[in-house]
Amino acid sequence: MTQPAATAPSAPPPPPPEAVGPLMRSLSVLRELAADGGRQPVGDLVRRTDLARSTVDRVLSTLARLGYVRIEGRDAVLAPRLLELGNAYLAASELPDRLGPLADRLADELDESVSLAVPDGDGVRFVHQATRRRAMSLAFRIGDLLPAERGAPGALFADHWDAADWQRWRSRRAADPTDAGFPAVPPRRAEDGADDAAGPGADAASPAVFEARVAAARDAGWSLDDQLIEPGLVAVAMPVRDTTGRPVCALSVVSHTSRLSAAELPDAVLPRLRETVSAMEYALSLPREAAAAPDTAPGPSHPAHATWMRASKQELGPEFVESMARGLITLTAFGAGRAELPLTAVSEATGLARATARRALITLEHLGYLATDGKLFRPTPKVLELGFAHLSGLTLPAIAQPHLVALVERVHDSASMAVLSGDDIQYVARVPTVRIMSVNITLGTRFPAYPTSMGRVLLAGLPPAELSARLALTDLAPLTRHTVTDPGRLLALLEEVRSHDYALVDEELEEGLRSLAVPVRDRTGRVVSAVNVSTHAGRCTADEARERLLPALRTAAAAIEADLWVAGRYARIPVL
Repeated sequence: MTQPAATAPSAPPPPPPEAVGPLMRSLSVLRELAADGGRQPVGDLVRRTDLARSTVDRVLSTLARLGYVRIEGRDAVLAPRLLELGNAYLAASELPDRLGPLADRLADELDESVSLAVPDGDGVRFVHQATRRRAMSLAFRIGDLLPAERGAPGALFADHWDAADWQRWRSRRAADPTDAGFPAVPPRRAEDGADDAAGPGADAASPAVFEARVAAARDAGWSLDDQLIEPGLVAVAMPVRDTTGRPVCALSVVSHTSRLSAAELPDAVLPRLRETVSAMEYALSLPREAAAAPDTAPGPSHPAHATWMRASKQELGPEFVESMARGLITLTAFGAGRAELPLTAVSEATGLARATARRALITLEHLGYLATDGKLFRPTPKVLELGFAHLSGLTLPAIAQPHLVALVERVHDSASMAVLSGDDIQYVARVPTVRIMSVNITLGTRFPAYPTSMGRVLLAGLPPAELSARLALTDLAPLTRHTVTDPGRLLALLEEVRSHDYALVDEELEEGLRSLAVPVRDRTGRVVSAVNVSTHAGRCTADEARERLLPALRTAAAAIEADLWVAGRYARIPVL
């Protein structure tokens, strides 16, 4: 069926009278930061948002109080805690929790990248990624948005568009011919798509060709992406439907033409793809208690009650905008088991007055972050545009770096983070301090684990059987006259480290070097890295170092863990 011709895009509707202005302004600042890679000079934010400098300053001050933004010099930087907004949507959708493990298994079986995507307006947004690490592999992140016409899932979702949806799509195409509004994909040339003919050589993303692809996907039950995003990238997608038959997401297998051509890919993956879709649809049909239990590891939460608000207002004065903070916190009311909520439940979950919660919900619905049937509200995939893609791509060292900076500012000694690499520790983050006598270590430096404070913290975090096996094969060579080389004594020291949750090593790696370290744990409680402070042994006694450094170290580790727990809820956070 021929769809309506495009017209000029209409202006967005004006905000309703109940809309919360400060909340709308804070979201515009977050969107601008997210669109520019998560960091932007404050002056540029003023120009790009068309807000007054004083307004932007108040927005950023409030966002910093919430932990969503950091101010580093002249720059505003998105902070990992902002991910809790996107986590609320993902948990409410249940898609990553119920279907993610099945997608991961399919990726392992096929040795190809696999993704889950949902419709978001006339685009497609990723909610789960299981990627293969290759020289040429999928680089999309959770939260990235693609135009519906440039990819396999879009044709599946467009089959359920009505005339108004098609009209919006055509208007967007006319207004944005290069896909500038979709920074996750390579831009198209402005002249592409001018020819609507579906014959040979026509633009694969042109309206006529896209309509033909939608019809073909409807007939086949699956959709093919033959290098629609970029040369060499091919994919096959199938819809995953709920018990009503509605497609709630699409499961895609992505490959490269160096491994499989577009003609070969369907034959290679469709049998397993169909089996996995059937398993996913069964998983969606299960009642909540029978489905896989969602991750319930502890993480930071906002005390949205009046006490916290009053304390923030008292501390920051006019630089803390309560209506803004309350509005953003409203999104965190949703989550696992709370996919749709009435006004009363949102008010109770956040501790906000009904009138306050109602205005926030109306504002968020107007902006597209919530949908409602008039009684129940639910978060939409658009919530993920608030920095989720950028922040979910952070590494553990990047998460740790600002907290190491704060630690060094507090203790005036160098701080580092290391991970276990074989029998060694490897430095992955470091903030030096300036002293006449200082410890000079570069990123990537490796030391034996057994005579170092971070090494002992990491060894103590291993399962007992693995620790015993490692120590049995380790050459405990004396590096200084203080190095512990007796296996029994070292094992006893590691038991103390495990019991006390820190390690102090005095001149065992190098004469005159004293180091104190604490562990950093992920959401499951597993020790994934260690943080230390190194100092010269002549500056103070071991007991004085312990008294001075250990509280600050533990505070820094706790802050890193808080960010890691939020960031690692749905994304895989690499340690390097």
